[in-house]
Amino acid sequence: MTSKSNGTLAEEIRRILADRIARGHIAPGVALEESELARQFGVSRTPVREAIRQLEALGFAEARPRRGAIVAAITKKRLDEMFAVMMELECLCAREAALKMTSAERGELLELHETSAAYVRNQDVEQYYKTNDIFHDLIYSGAHNKFLAELTISVRQRVAAFRRVQFSGAGRLAGSHQEHGIVVNAIQRGDGMGASEAMREHISTVRDAYQTLVPDVISLDRRAEDDRIAWRSRT
Repeated sequence: MTSKSNGTLAEEIRRILADRIARGHIAPGVALEESELARQFGVSRTPVREAIRQLEALGFAEARPRRGAIVAAITKKRLDEMFAVMMELECLCAREAALKMTSAERGELLELHETSAAYVRNQDVEQYYKTNDIFHDLIYSGAHNKFLAELTISVRQRVAAFRRVQFSGAGRLAGSHQEHGIVVNAIQRGDGMGASEAMREHISTVRDAYQTLVPDVISLDRRAEDDRIAWRSRT
């Protein structure tokens, strides 16, 4: 990792740590020690410190004055709230894209969707995930509402790690691609309501897939609160 710039390193470290937190590999209340993380990643403390700041901004970590940061407790209620907002924004983007996309934009979306089929066949999760991000970005920009796109991307950053986990599930690459296809077809027809409903089904399935794959994180709500109380009593 040391060959990259500190900014790029920080983003990569943040992505890896967010993924570990979303999968339940790092439990709520665990301290994010800069020196230990720097040792693990083979970098200086500077990009680690920035990665932790990014995690705090996204709600994955909580700052403790003069004591460093700890992993935040993201309860089922909080996660449901995040996905509910994400769903409505994505639905709105899909509806507007169906009504406002140019012919060239529709063609680009269709071409990307067809290209991603190869990643499904090859079970190339990493490439499919990258293409998935571009797929949704094309829909956001196709809505031709910059504020809506900015807001949707901002919320997506908060749920990105949870969305990524779903691709570990059996059949999720194929399922995701099929769901995308329904959205694409509605957009190609200029069917705003159809695109919105297809996107609602897609995001709902993503949420359910995550909660099925990582039930321990969802069941940590009570334990996280117990850990928080114990930490407060020590300080």
